[in-house]
Amino acid sequence: MYYDPIKKTLGEVFNRTPLLRRLFYRLLDLLLLRTWHVHRELRAWAQGQQQQAVSVLDAGSGFGQYTYWLSGLSAKWSILAVDVKEEQVADSNRFFRQIGRTNVQFAVQDLVLYQEPNAFDLALSVDVMEHILEDVEVFRNIHASLRDGGMLLISTPSDQGGSDVHDDSETSFIEEHVRDGYNIHEIQQKLRTAGFERIEARYAYGEPGQISWRLSMKYPILMLGRSRWFFLVLPFYYLLTSPFCLLLNWLDARTVHDSGTGLIVKAWK
Repeated sequence: MYYDPIKKTLGEVFNRTPLLRRLFYRLLDLLLLRTWHVHRELRAWAQGQQQQAVSVLDAGSGFGQYTYWLSGLSAKWSILAVDVKEEQVADSNRFFRQIGRTNVQFAVQDLVLYQEPNAFDLALSVDVMEHILEDVEVFRNIHASLRDGGMLLISTPSDQGGSDVHDDSETSFIEEHVRDGYNIHEIQQKLRTAGFERIEARYAYGEPGQISWRLSMKYPILMLGRSRWFFLVLPFYYLLTSPFCLLLNWLDARTVHDSGTGLIVKAWK
């Protein structure tokens, strides 16, 4: 099924006012398990840096929820958020101007081509690389764009059932993906090829996270794909399922997993 049209519809609904967009970000923070893992890593990275002039690249910013969260940590940080979707970039620039976060700029860029040498202390790529075929080229561009000691943080599906693919006979739950998931050793080798030397990778979306993902993401998306009328039922569905999903997210984010359908990868220049 095609995920982008559903994301576009959600964006149109929550983009009507700044208050609705803030609510949308908050809901994403609670329901998306990857956000729990990404925020945990970002908090660790940010310790002691709130008063410094830090430059951040959000590489594949989407709705801008991670840029929003990061820009709230320190007004001294400068954040450039790039994406290939012009309408989404324009909407995000408008919203961030409305709420007065002038330390943020959104721009239309293709990560396969974009490079700004020695410009950033942190680069963030959340659920982006599974959409890009030329992944090593993107890693090279980000490596060149980081300052010495800068960190790249990646969240992406793994080959242990990422994109809800569990064997060769299945296809991706989300057709926009160009790969079903990375092998944990494969992505580390690709990052080394791109120039990164210190790399840490771990699994996310273990057993608790996989249950939560199905309840909070997969089943609602499948139902929305069948009929937009499900938008009327969605609040009641989440009212019933969200307490259980939040508990599962909390468990997953605090557990070391031997395997999982997601990967959290950190690489330093």
